[in-house]
Amino acid sequence: MTDFIRIIIAILLPPLGVFLQVGLRGAFWLNILLTLLGYIPGIVHAVWIIARR
Repeated sequence: MTDFIRIIIAILLPPLGVFLQVGLRGAFWLNILLTLLGYIPGIVHAVWIIARR
């Protein structure tokens, strides 16, 4: 259930979804960069990070 909520958050605000999953690690900063370069790559990365763990 919590993964479902994290995925919904990741679709709305990708860096927040990654932050809730991994904290302030490298994946979080990469997600911020991807989100700034394009919203869709940020979403894909966030969902991948959440689904992987």
